[in-house]
Amino acid sequence: MSKELLNMIFGLIGGLGIFLLGMKYMSEGMQAVAGAGLRRMISMATNNRVLAAIVGLAVTCLVQSSSITTVMVVGFVNSGLMTLMQAIGVIMGSNIGTTITGWILVLKIGKYGLPILGLAAFVYLFSKGDRVRYIAMAIMGIGMVFFGLELMKNACSYIKDLPAFEAWFGRFSADTVVGMIQCMLAGCVLTVMVQSSSATLGITIALALTGVINYPTAAALVLGENIGTTITALLASIGANTNARRAAYFHALFNVIGVCWISVFFFQYVKFVPWVINVDPTQSVIDAEGVKIFPEITAAIAATHSIFNVANTLLFLPIAHVAARVLSRIVPEREGKQKRRLTNLDVRMLETPVVGIEQSRVEVLRMANGCREMMDWLKTSIGEDDPDPKRVNNLFQLEEDLDTIQDEFVTFMTTLLSGNVPHGVIQEGREQLRMADEYESISDCLASIQKFQLRLGKQGFHFDEVQRAELGSLHDSIAQYLDLVFNTYEERKTELAPSTASLATEIAQRVKELRNKHISDLSQSRVEPFVNLAFTSSLAAYRAVRDHGVNIMEAMSEEI
Repeated sequence: MSKELLNMIFGLIGGLGIFLLGMKYMSEGMQAVAGAGLRRMISMATNNRVLAAIVGLAVTCLVQSSSITTVMVVGFVNSGLMTLMQAIGVIMGSNIGTTITGWILVLKIGKYGLPILGLAAFVYLFSKGDRVRYIAMAIMGIGMVFFGLELMKNACSYIKDLPAFEAWFGRFSADTVVGMIQCMLAGCVLTVMVQSSSATLGITIALALTGVINYPTAAALVLGENIGTTITALLASIGANTNARRAAYFHALFNVIGVCWISVFFFQYVKFVPWVINVDPTQSVIDAEGVKIFPEITAAIAATHSIFNVANTLLFLPIAHVAARVLSRIVPEREGKQKRRLTNLDVRMLETPVVGIEQSRVEVLRMANGCREMMDWLKTSIGEDDPDPKRVNNLFQLEEDLDTIQDEFVTFMTTLLSGNVPHGVIQEGREQLRMADEYESISDCLASIQKFQLRLGKQGFHFDEVQRAELGSLHDSIAQYLDLVFNTYEERKTELAPSTASLATEIAQRVKELRNKHISDLSQSRVEPFVNLAFTSSLAAYRAVRDHGVNIMEAMSEEI
C-alpha cells in the first residue's frame, strides 16, 4: 500500500472522527449554555404551523442536529406532551435549522481550527465556572469541526494523485439523470452509515473543495443526505405509540417528497443557486500548501442545502393538515393494549438532557399534587365513622399510582444521569430523585392512616370527637406545611424556607404534646387499647409525613 493511499485513509478517518466529536461537543456545550432557553423554546410549540416551524429551527440551531430535534419530538409525541400537528411544524423547522452547519463551514478558518481547539481546551480544563466551561466546550467543538474538515480536505487532495481513485470518481458524477440518482443514493447510504448528515456534509465539502467532485455532484450528494438523515427518527419510533410513529414517518415523507420534486428541476436548480448567492463554484485558487482548491464551492453547497429545505418547508406548510390526515391512514391505530404509563417521561428525551430534566421536574410536581389530593380525601375521612368507600378506593389507587410514577421516574432519571450531562443537570437530577422518593413515602404514610381508621371501624370502634378534632387540627397544620414545601419548589421561592422550618418545628412539638396527652388519658383507662393503637399509629404517621417534608426541603436547598 502506497504512502499516499495511507495518508488519504488516515486523514479521512481521523478527520471524520474529529469532525463528529466536534459536532458532539458543540451540541452539548450549546445545550448546556442554552439551558432554560431551550426549555422555553420547546414549550412555545403550538398547533400554529409557522410558530412550530420557527421553534424547530431555533432548537436545531442550538442542538446542532436535526436528528436530535426529531428524536426529541418523537419522544414528546410518544409521551403525549406534543400533538402530531405540533410535531410536524417543529420537524419542518428543524430541517431548516440543520443547514446552519453548512454555513458555519463556509467560514474560511479551517487552518485556525487547531489553535481554536487548543485555546478553548485550556479554558475548559482550568476554568471553575460551569457556564464558562460549557461555552469553552462549544468553542472547542467548533475548533474540532474545522480541524477535522481541514484534515479531510488534505486527505482528499491525495485522491487526485491516485489514478485508480481519480478514474472512479470521474465516473461518479451528477452530469446525467442516472448519475444524479446514483449520487443521491450514495449520499443517502453514507448518511445512514455515519448517522449524521452534518458529517456527510463535511465529507462532501472536503471532496468538493479539492476538486475531487464537482458542484452538481456535491449538490446531489447533499440532497441524498436529507433522505439518509431520516433513519434516526425512524429507528427512534420503534416501540413508540401511533402518533409518535406518524411524526417519524412524516420526517421521512417530508424529505423524500422534497428530494423527488427538486430532482425534476435538478439541473436548473444547480444553476439557480450559484446565481442567487453570486458565487462561481468552478473558480479555483492555489492555497498556502500549494493545493488547488475551489473556495466558493462551500457557499454553493451550503446554499443548496438551505434553499432546498426552505422551499420544501414553504411547500408543505399550507398542506400540513393534509399530511397529518394521510399519515393517519398510512399509520393506523394499533390494535391491542399498550403498556400503561403514568408519566410523560420518554427515553428519547435523553437526547436533550436540559429538556428531559425539566420534564422530570414536572413529574415531581405531579407527585406533590397527588399527595395534596390524598390529604384532602383523608381530612374528610377523619371526620366520618364510615368513610365513603369510593373515596377510600380512590385514595388507595392514587397511592399505587404514585408508586408506579416513582418507578418510571427512577428508571428515567438513572438513565439520564448515567450519560454525559451538564453538572447542573446532575445536581438537579439527584435532588429530584430524593424528592420523588420522599413524596412516594408521604403517600404511603397517608394510606396507612386511612388503613388505621378502617381497621378501627372493623373492630366496632371510632375516634371520639376530641380525638377527631386533635387529628384534624394536626392534619391541617401538616397540609399547610406541605403546601409551603410545594410552593417553594414550584415557584423557587427561597423566601419561604424560614416559614417552612418554623412550621415544621411547631408540628413536631404538637405531635409530642398530643402523644403525652394521649398517654395521660390512657393511664386513666379512658381509651380502648385498639383505639389507642390506631391513634398513636396515626400520630406517628403524621410525624413521618412532616419528616419527609423536611427531607424535601433539604433536597432542594442546593437547587433554590
